[in-house]
Amino acid sequence: MKKIMSSLMVGLMAVVLAACASNDDARSNADDQGKTAQSGQQDQEKQMKAMQKKLDKQKVDDTKTVAVVNDEKITGKDFNSLLSTAQMQYQQTGQDPTSDDAAKQIKKQTIDSLVGQVLITQEADKKGYKASEKEINKQLDNSKKQYKDEKAFNEALKKANLNLTTLKSDIADSIKTEKYIDKELPKDKVTDKEIKDYYDQYAAQQKENKQKDTPKFDDVKPQIKELLEQQKRQEKLGQQVEKLKKNADVKVEI
Repeated sequence: MKKIMSSLMVGLMAVVLAACASNDDARSNADDQGKTAQSGQQDQEKQMKAMQKKLDKQKVDDTKTVAVVNDEKITGKDFNSLLSTAQMQYQQTGQDPTSDDAAKQIKKQTIDSLVGQVLITQEADKKGYKASEKEINKQLDNSKKQYKDEKAFNEALKKANLNLTTLKSDIADSIKTEKYIDKELPKDKVTDKEIKDYYDQYAAQQKENKQKDTPKFDDVKPQIKELLEQQKRQEKLGQQVEKLKKNADVKVEI
């Protein structure tokens, strides 16, 4: 939209400048700019609609069972929700999520992620981790703060095909798994050498790309430390999921 508005503004400026010389020329310039902007907008809308159509083809019926993990069903609704997130991430990195290879990879990543989530939640339940009503309501209130008012929040729930009961259940699962991960899979220590090595590699890439605004090491050290901690935890979580899979009954049905 900003690009379109910029084109229109250029057209208006052309009209103003040309008016001093000729009203006819001004009208011609304005018409040309308007047509260009309109044509650009129509092309963009067509491309977006075509892309969305391709993305929607990767989805499945909401009621379809896509996988069963120890007798717990994962539905198409869960799959489609996570699939959309994965598709968006691919687009943000400049990749085409509708290519054959990308579509297969996204599908596998989505299924693997859903199965992993269920396995971790089941294990958290086995270990006795719980979410109190107070904890659930606190997280719910934090979620509501992202919206202008209660009405906007309820509209967002409706768009996501959720209700308050389902949302609170999801929040409870999230809290339980977080407790499980914090206790059973504690953070690995990140050394100063690892942080510096990461920064040096990043700085080298910036130099190679001729970027002159590379931040100083001390300014980004805390962020790098947090990033590396998250990476280590993700690796540990992935290893735990693989362990749980060995003793689990997992059936993928798509």
